[in-house]
Amino acid sequence: MVTQSDGNPLQKGHDVEANLQSIEADESKPAAPPSGLWGYLCYYGHKVVVAGRIELQGISPIPVKERTVTKTLNIFTLWWSMSCNILPITFGMLGPVYGLSLRDSCLVILFFTLLSTLLPAYLCTLGPKLGMRQMIQARYSWGRYIISLPVLLNLATMTGFSVIIVITGGQCLSAVANGHLSISVGIVIMSILTLIISFCGFTTLHMYERFAWIPAVIAIIVAVGCGGKYLHLQNPPADPPTPQGILSFAMIVASYMIPWACLASDFTTYLVPSTPSWKIFTYSYTGLALPTILLMCLGAAIQGAIPSVPAWSEAYNETLVGGVLQAMLAPAHGFGRFLVVILSFTLLGNLAATSYSITLNFQMLAPVLFKVPRYLFAVILAAILIPVSIKAAADFFDSLENFVSLIGYWSSAFLGVVMVDHLWEKKGDCGRYDLDAWNDASKLPWGVAALTASVASFALVIPSMDQVWWQGPIAKTTGDLGFEFAFVVSGLLYPPLRMVEKKISGR
Repeated sequence: MVTQSDGNPLQKGHDVEANLQSIEADESKPAAPPSGLWGYLCYYGHKVVVAGRIELQGISPIPVKERTVTKTLNIFTLWWSMSCNILPITFGMLGPVYGLSLRDSCLVILFFTLLSTLLPAYLCTLGPKLGMRQMIQARYSWGRYIISLPVLLNLATMTGFSVIIVITGGQCLSAVANGHLSISVGIVIMSILTLIISFCGFTTLHMYERFAWIPAVIAIIVAVGCGGKYLHLQNPPADPPTPQGILSFAMIVASYMIPWACLASDFTTYLVPSTPSWKIFTYSYTGLALPTILLMCLGAAIQGAIPSVPAWSEAYNETLVGGVLQAMLAPAHGFGRFLVVILSFTLLGNLAATSYSITLNFQMLAPVLFKVPRYLFAVILAAILIPVSIKAAADFFDSLENFVSLIGYWSSAFLGVVMVDHLWEKKGDCGRYDLDAWNDASKLPWGVAALTASVASFALVIPSMDQVWWQGPIAKTTGDLGFEFAFVVSGLLYPPLRMVEKKISGR
C-alpha cells in the first residue's frame, strides 16, 4: 500500500498515487484499463511513470532498505554539474559593480566561497544517516507547523534562483540567434527542458548530472581560449576598494552558496547509511566550491574587461551575459554559436536540481499538499517560472542584486538554529533523532525557540544591512554584515530559548 507523505494511507479513488499503486499490484493479471475517465487517466499515467522511471517518493523519510545507492561519486558530479555553468560567471560579474578590481574580487570570492561552502557540505552528510529531506530534518528544531515559514522562504529563494537561471539561458539563446529569437522564447525553452528532468526525479537527476558537466567544461575552455587575450584589458576602478564594497560583494558570494545548505540532504537521502561522512563532505565541498571559485573569478575578469573591448560592450548592452559570451566566441564562427547554445543548456544542471528540491518543498508547505504527487509540482513550477522570468528579464542585474542580497539574511538565521540544534541539542549524533516523530507534532519541539532566535537576530541584522533601499547605521561604517550576524546571533540565542521551551513543553 502506498502511503501519504504524512504517513496515512491514501484512499483509493481519491489520490493519483493510490490508483497507480493498485494498478501496479495487479500487473500479474491480464491488464485492462479500469472503467471511467479517472481510471483511464491513472492506468495510462502509471505506464508513463514506469517507463520514465519517475520518482513517486515524496517527503516521507526514505526507509533504510531503500537507501541502496553506493555510487558516492554521484554527489561530486551532482554539485560539480550544478556549479559548472555560466551562473557563477554572472554572479562574479557583480564584483566590479561594487568598485572592486579583479584581484580584490577574486580574493573575496576565494575566502567567502571556502567559508560558506562548509554548511551545505556538512549537511549533505546527514542525508544517508537520517533518510530525511533537509527541511524535514529542520522540523526537529523548528517544529511541525512553524517550519512552514522557512519552507515558504526557501521556496521563494529557490524559485528566485530558477528565475535568474532561465533568464540567463534565455539571453544566451537570444544572443546566438542574433535577435531572431527573443529572450522570452529562450526562457520558455529553458523552463520546458527543466520540467522534463525535475518531473522524473532522483534517478534521472543523478544520471543527467553525471555527464552534464562535460560539455560545460569544454565550452567554457573554448570561450576563454577565444576571448582570453582580452581579459588582461581590465578597467581599474577609479577609487581604492572600500569596506562597504568588499563586504557587500561578500554578501553576494555567500548568498549564492549558503542557500544550498537548505536543500543539501535532498540529494543524499538514497545513499547507503554506512557511507563515510568524510567522503560525502569532501565530494560535496570540492564539487561545489572549486568550479564556483574559478567561474566567479572569470566573471569578474570579463566584467572588468568589457569597457575596454567595444565588441563585448556592444553585445553586453544588447543581451548582457549571453551577448558577452557570444562576442567572446565570435572568432569560432558557427562552432562558437553552437557552443553558446551548449553554455545556455549547461544551466540545466543547476536548474534541474533546484527544481527537484522545489517540488519537495511544495509538499512540505501545507498538509493538504501532501496528497499532490511530487512530480505534478514540476508542472506548476514551470507555469510560474515562465511569466515571472519574462517580467524580471527587463531589469536583470537590478533584479539579481536585490534578490540575492536578501536571501542570505533569512537562510543564515535559519541555518544558525539548525546547526546549533544538531551540534548542541543532538550532540552531532543522528541516533538522537526520533525518526518516527518526523510528522508528529506532539513529539516534535514547538519551534517557538527557533523562530524567536531567528527573528530576534534581526535586531542586529537590520542595522547591518546595506541595500539600495536601506543602509543601516552599522553598515554605513563597516559594510554589509547582515548574514554574519544572522548566523551567529540566532545560534547564540537558540540554546537558552530552547531550554525554556523544553521546560515549558516537556519536549
